[in-house]
Amino acid sequence: MTDTDLSQLLAVAGRYSDPLGWPVPLRFDHAERWYARLAAGPDHEVWALSWLPGQGTDLHDHGGSAGAFLVVAGTLTEETVSGGQLRARRLTAGSGRRFGARHVHVVTNRGDQPAVSVHVYRPALRRMTRYRLVRGQLLVADVAEAGVAW
Repeated sequence: MTDTDLSQLLAVAGRYSDPLGWPVPLRFDHAERWYARLAAGPDHEVWALSWLPGQGTDLHDHGGSAGAFLVVAGTLTEETVSGGQLRARRLTAGSGRRFGARHVHVVTNRGDQPAVSVHVYRPALRRMTRYRLVRGQLLVADVAEAGVAW
């Protein structure tokens, strides 16, 4: 996927940046991160996620899908593997991140305020592999299938 293609995914996320236009109401869940699929097309899908302070993902990929995400409110921290260790990047409201099909990351709300983000994947997510980072090596922890694990 080219940089232009990835930029288009970020632009799609931008079109869903206002929760008032979503087909589902924005929610925050103290027990787990809330997420909802907002739209699906023939070549992509759009998801909304809310993050209370301390909520985050495991280290994971997107099953071969490329994507982008836009922070709509709050601040998120994305960690990616570089040189066998995790490197952090803070993303504040209005900033986004685009990524290729082999991207592996952790996303967490390390702040003290709730956060909201919009994620776009091409093609639609069918699986996600979760990893553990052990002595600088990515080891598969499990594979989650769409319709089964989420």
